[in-house]
Amino acid sequence: MKLHRCAIAVAVACASGSAFSQSSDTAKTAVVADTLIQLYGHLDVSIDYATKGISSGQTNAPFGTTVADGKGGWQPAISSNLSYFGVRGGRDLGESGLRAIFQFETQIDMSATPGPSVNSASSDPAVKGALSSRNSYLGLQGGWGAFKVGKTDTPYKLSTGRMDPFSATVGDYNSIMGNTGGDNRAEFDARLSHAAWYESPSFGGFRFQALWSPGQNRSSDNSGVAAGEPDCTGGNTAGGVLSAAGTGSCTDGSFGNAYSVAAGYTAGPLYATAAYEKHSGVNRLGDEATGGGPAPLGAVGVVDESAMKIGVQYKLPTRTTLNAIAERMRRAAPDNNFNERQRNGFWLAVTQQLGDNDDVNLGWAHAGKTPGDPGIGPNENTANMYALGYKHHWDRRTNWYAVYARQVNDTGAHYDLGASGHGITTDCHDAAGNCFPGTTLQALSVGMQYNF
Repeated sequence: MKLHRCAIAVAVACASGSAFSQSSDTAKTAVVADTLIQLYGHLDVSIDYATKGISSGQTNAPFGTTVADGKGGWQPAISSNLSYFGVRGGRDLGESGLRAIFQFETQIDMSATPGPSVNSASSDPAVKGALSSRNSYLGLQGGWGAFKVGKTDTPYKLSTGRMDPFSATVGDYNSIMGNTGGDNRAEFDARLSHAAWYESPSFGGFRFQALWSPGQNRSSDNSGVAAGEPDCTGGNTAGGVLSAAGTGSCTDGSFGNAYSVAAGYTAGPLYATAAYEKHSGVNRLGDEATGGGPAPLGAVGVVDESAMKIGVQYKLPTRTTLNAIAERMRRAAPDNNFNERQRNGFWLAVTQQLGDNDDVNLGWAHAGKTPGDPGIGPNENTANMYALGYKHHWDRRTNWYAVYARQVNDTGAHYDLGASGHGITTDCHDAAGNCFPGTTLQALSVGMQYNF
């Protein structure tokens, strides 16, 4: 939907010839004819049936002897999967060739009550349904590209997003890709707040992006909440009293400055990309003994983490799309015997169109072995996720889909299903919040999408 001449917020003022009463003179001026406003959105709701693979009486060996509490088997649920609504617009700035641009976007909780999210393993005080909770910015655009300030999906994330046909479903590749420890969040496939970034134009099919996000953390070990934020940087949950200065409780992946760059090349049916991202001073002290964790003092520490990947997509004349990604994650750990954040991984996916309205998708993600684990040291913790999907398109804007996903964890692995996208994730935790590694998680999801 596009509206010319009048902006949404001042439509009444434009129609009546008057201006809204605001606190500043600039706010009293109605938007003029060269302003364009666009409304857009994506709605996705599904009915799921999933199991954590935790049986009654099972213990969480090799991490302990705790007996599973609650329901760990098959359970139905209804999920709202990255549904969102946004407003974007801009206006030309005279004859300078510049254009002022803006966007604010918010998540829409179609099947859940908006507010802080809570599950058996963690809670998140951020309200995802609040105005501008998603990609939002103010910036300038010209023939040289665009410079924006606000919050956004990182270049690292965006570089391979098109290669995941299971995005926001139970088979989302973020269950492994971009996910260093198998948690419900993918640290290297994220949206970063308080960020500034540059997007280049196309140079013969070549584009690149670069982003910087200052830590805004007065704590020397990044254990405080970044200034102006409700939650720990990196998406980990704070325990105890939140603090923007001094010693805090963000000790499960909170970091300082972040840097993300990506480059891509498109030529006909070929798309190739490479990306790199670094998080400075990542605080994992919650894994050490003094933070309540199992690792010895000084074994995990506060050190840098980084990730790099290359990806290729190719569309065959048979209406087959092939996708391949190889990823390498690194953590400069003091003792690699307790380092679960360093590993290799890859993603392979294929989409086959069946006529004009149907397609079938197959995906396989693999997480390689890490040097160790904070709880038990070196162990077998590889994982493989398999996904199968079918989608029927009624038209360009509306479709229904069915997805089956299976996460096979080795003895010490605890990767989940639906991380960083699906409304309800299926992870290793029982009702009391204890993790049970080595299980096989499964989920079946049937849903509908509508775009406007």
